Amino acid sequence: MQQSDFTFLPGGVTAARGFSAAGIHCGIRKNKQKRDLALIKADAPCAAAAVYTQNLVQGAPIAVTRRHLADGRAQAVIVNSGNANTCNADGEEKAEAMCVLAAAQLGIAPEDVIVASTGVIGQPLDIAPIRDGLPQLCGALSAQGSSDAAEAIMTTDTVRKEAAVEFTLGGVQCRLGGICKGSGMIHPNMATMLGFLTTDAAISPEMLHRALSESIQDTFNMVSVDGDTSTNDMVCVLASGAAGNARIEAAGPDYETFRDALLAVNTRLCKMMAKDGEGATKLVVCRVSGAQDAATAKICAKSVITSSLVKAAMFGADANWGRVLCALGYAGADIDVNAVDVDFVSQAGRIAVCRGGAGVAFDEGIAKQVLTQDEILVDVTVGQGPASAEAFGCDLTYDYVKINGDYRT
Repeated sequence: MQQSDFTFLPGGVTAARGFSAAGIHCGIRKNKQKRDLALIKADAPCAAAAVYTQNLVQGAPIAVTRRHLADGRAQAVIVNSGNANTCNADGEEKAEAMCVLAAAQLGIAPEDVIVASTGVIGQPLDIAPIRDGLPQLCGALSAQGSSDAAEAIMTTDTVRKEAAVEFTLGGVQCRLGGICKGSGMIHPNMATMLGFLTTDAAISPEMLHRALSESIQDTFNMVSVDGDTSTNDMVCVLASGAAGNARIEAAGPDYETFRDALLAVNTRLCKMMAKDGEGATKLVVCRVSGAQDAATAKICAKSVITSSLVKAAMFGADANWGRVLCALGYAGADIDVNAVDVDFVSQAGRIAVCRGGAGVAFDEGIAKQVLTQDEILVDVTVGQGPASAEAFGCDLTYDYVKINGDYRT
């Protein structure tokens, strides 16, 4: 199924049956106007799966969550912002404590709690605000709580990121939705900074993990804001089975529909994340077609959107197509650079700037209009092959340096 085949709904991570969420300010962050603690709860134990950063330096919550998800089950997710709980001697102890405290409030086992943190690396996490805030947080749990939870996991994000779809499995209506956060330190090798997904579809933990792993290869794994892979990257999914469909136990039409629904939600979330890159003013998508295989298309597309020179040109609305070819040339893919075509596309129109690896005459004024829009497509053809791919990024602005120049202080 295509993304256009799915009906998008409001509700984010609580759109699916059997889930509630909440987000509050508990005191981890100094700014009392910013929520900093989120909770997602399922009415009953769920099939669960997650993928994690490939950075060798990993946040303590990842180690704890890995252990808790060893049985493929979970019932709640607790997340804090403002402190990454990474590179701390007592990090795992604090992450386990978050699970124990949440479980006690919810009346579930600590092993059924997923834990995540995001924020500054290398600063000890004070557990007291979390402990003191949990009664309020649990009391605020609601089927309408997705937006509060999405806000509570934000760091330098400027907008909440939520998405949900409705679909059918064997004639049964199902829903899948999620929230994510990510604005800087985005160059994942698995997923995004933090992403939390829920569904009321019935699916085994094994097939859930397979669907998640497959979907992120074309979504979050194709996002880059600044080339930095975070220490705390995690995306997890919980499946309640509350929809009542026949449980997906193996590959087949139902599995493919479920995976495509996950792909649709993750695509929308990762576009939101790329567009909200630190200091960014534009979403930049590179679509590569005509490649001999998917791997080649992905390598080329991601090379273009990670190029600092391409990103800077997009910020300045400068149709400097040579930077696109340069990025293709060092991508490491086996392509014929003399067969490359490049167009720039936006709501203002389409303009051809390169054909057969060489420049063509174009109107600079029209090109400027095309590139002044807030969503830009760099449309690249590298040959006559059957494969294509899209990568998602943003422009590089003065504000990116300002934000990261004093991020900690």
